[in-house]
Amino acid sequence: MKQVIILSLTFLLYASTGWSQSLEYQKQKAEKIEKGSVFTKIINRESPATIVYEDDDVIAFTPLRSQAPVHLLIVPKKEIPTINDIRDEDALVLGKLFLVAKKLAKEKGISETGYRLSMNINEDAGQSVFHLHMHLLGGKKLGPMLTQEK
Repeated sequence: MKQVIILSLTFLLYASTGWSQSLEYQKQKAEKIEKGSVFTKIINRESPATIVYEDDDVIAFTPLRSQAPVHLLIVPKKEIPTINDIRDEDALVLGKLFLVAKKLAKEKGISETGYRLSMNINEDAGQSVFHLHMHLLGGKKLGPMLTQEK
């Protein structure tokens, strides 16, 4: 019993420090969510963007800093800060993100050579815009997603 308590306390201590967002990140995230996303400004035509696709639920545009010959952001018009915030009723729009990605990959000529779909969720993944979005990347060999540890 004593070992179980010690393991539980160790887990809680580690989880509260090693598996949580830094205080600075939490503060920046809260401020950005309160302020509203740059993607909503694009959706509302308050900020410029090169839009490549739009319907009632989804918009896709080129990012300011491309990281591949083909790099598009596919964004639901509904503001959802992270995957952790999705609800059952978001299932259709999330599925639509993938259908739009498939369509755009074909239009850009990368559907057969290969492409990557990526979503960054919270601090460890580098999320800086708190409006769910999918990166469509392709047009060259992209290499591994993560550095392989030996």
